[in-house]
Amino acid sequence: MTRIAFIGGGNMARSLIGGVLRHGGHAGSISVAEPRAYSCQELAREFGVATYPQNVLAAEGADMLVLAVKPQVMPAVCKELKHVVARSRPLVVSIAAGIRIAQIERWLGGPQAVVRCMPNTPALIGAGATGLFANGRVGAPQRALAQHLLDSAGLTTWVPQEEELDVVTAISGSGPAYFFLLAEALEAAGVAQGLSPETARALAAQTALGAGRMLTEGSEPAATLRERVTSPNGTTQAALESFAMDHFNLIVERAVDAATRRAEAMSAAMDAES
Repeated sequence: MTRIAFIGGGNMARSLIGGVLRHGGHAGSISVAEPRAYSCQELAREFGVATYPQNVLAAEGADMLVLAVKPQVMPAVCKELKHVVARSRPLVVSIAAGIRIAQIERWLGGPQAVVRCMPNTPALIGAGATGLFANGRVGAPQRALAQHLLDSAGLTTWVPQEEELDVVTAISGSGPAYFFLLAEALEAAGVAQGLSPETARALAAQTALGAGRMLTEGSEPAATLRERVTSPNGTTQAALESFAMDHFNLIVERAVDAATRRAEAMSAAMDAES
């Protein structure tokens, strides 16, 4: 069995652990480092995995080391684990936004097989979207291991350049918040037009679900689906023309650019601090 150690037992780690177990993984092959005693008890009770208060204890002997901690604590965590990693040479998988592989290698003390990935919060329900990038030290079996781990949380796609993960972060990593914002706005607009909050929420949520399923379960592009629902001089056309007058596409483009630049800045800030 592949031994997997999760450093950090937060929501994303929990979603991946649950996905691995649903897809035939064994709880006995998983260990989790989590400093909060209550969270350790919850993880052990829910999943039957081994939990440890110290990172080094969880990481010892692991074949795959999943760094599921916040970016700002990544330097300290990696430096703490450098001797364990030097001994067992596991595949290192990082889910921290904006942290480059070169930084992880430096903090771990030298060249390592590293996969960076950017899952999003729908991974919590097995409907995530994850972009991955592997450095040249990752062999085919290790690449397959990383993909198997993230496949358990939803769709996966590999990108050829590490820099593209900043765009992945802006599109899918942060993307759920954009859709939640649209749902919020639709709900508020429905209430302003006289619907009850419950009805407005139900309609907005189900419409988002149905539209998403049409995109993912079919092969037609979004533009084609949009055109099909837009009758000449109809209600949809009136709404879309209002969006266009307010430069909707430019608003989205600027938002994605802002998120991409923020991911780049996070990496630079970590370099400056460490």
